Amino acid sequence: MKAVNGHEIIQLFESWSPKKYACMPNDPIGLAIGTLNKQVSKVLVTLDVTHAVVDEAIENGCELIIAHHPPIFIKLSNLRTDNPQGQLYEKLLKNDIAVYAAHTNLDVAPGGVNDLLADALGLVERRILEPTFSEKMMKLAVFIPDAHAQEMRSVLAKAGAGKIGLYDHCSYTLSGRGRFRVLEGADPYLGEVGEAEVTEEEKIEVVFPESMKNKILKAMLNAHPYEEPAYDLWPLEIEVSEQGLGRIGKLEEPMTLKQFAEQVKVQLDVPALRVVGDLDSIVQKIAVIGGDGNKYVRTAKYAGADVFVTGDIGFHVAQDAEVNGLNIVDPGHHVEKVMIKGVVEKMSTMCTEKKLPIQFIQSTVHTEPFKFI
Repeated sequence: MKAVNGHEIIQLFESWSPKKYACMPNDPIGLAIGTLNKQVSKVLVTLDVTHAVVDEAIENGCELIIAHHPPIFIKLSNLRTDNPQGQLYEKLLKNDIAVYAAHTNLDVAPGGVNDLLADALGLVERRILEPTFSEKMMKLAVFIPDAHAQEMRSVLAKAGAGKIGLYDHCSYTLSGRGRFRVLEGADPYLGEVGEAEVTEEEKIEVVFPESMKNKILKAMLNAHPYEEPAYDLWPLEIEVSEQGLGRIGKLEEPMTLKQFAEQVKVQLDVPALRVVGDLDSIVQKIAVIGGDGNKYVRTAKYAGADVFVTGDIGFHVAQDAEVNGLNIVDPGHHVEKVMIKGVVEKMSTMCTEKKLPIQFIQSTVHTEPFKFI
């Protein structure tokens, strides 16, 4: 299988789950170990990086691991190879396996951990539970000859402009006449030096997130036939649809808390879970956050959730939730393993579209530290 540079793979990944989505201070995301400046043909996707996972990567001939939980969460004061953690890093380096971590940015990303959990729970009419990121929009208006207008709209859409909510290729066009006079030294697409020119043009308007400005302008300028394109660019007060942690939505049909808990156990593939609340109560509105959701219990309550599905709930947090009438289903932290299949499917699709011959492999190593008796 032909390999591609590791940077190219991660650039594609970050177009879906950019680092700017990270919502935890000093979240150690990005390249953690090794280098991306090498040829990669196989990528192992895992929740955690353990010795068994690294052995799995070696056995499968993987040059890169994409993990959800960062392998170096706390800054190292030393790198010793006479302890298990240091030996893990040594094994990765000796086998030239790079590790890239996507933590809270993958939690937030559309289609990331929290959407995958919401999918598994069958939630409909869902929205973000805790907004953590928003971005201003910009508008570009470019003037172009009629004959090139459709090509320009396609180029701008491909670059990412004109995406509004669940719609893309959005633009507005106004027809008119452009006027100019060619000066000495110019190399005009239309007209002659010293002559006034009038031509039928279209004004194409598109919106896009502020962070995409350079990419959109570059695409527009490269596709424009004029030597000196005329265009307007200005910021808008409106914001991009917010991104954030968690999701809240509804079940297709109401059910008892006990029925829902049993459903969660099956859908999230856990041997046991903890439940807070009256098992006979009827529930339908569900909030979910992958990992440790202790900080968001009140957020779920204020959002009107009947049940909050999350992991690592503390004793006193559970008591407070019960007093305030919020049911909780705690299936543990490890349910974030849904990202393994989700990332493999998403990245395989994106690489196929880009004609990048990369094989993404789902880790089969069980990294749940808890045993249930």
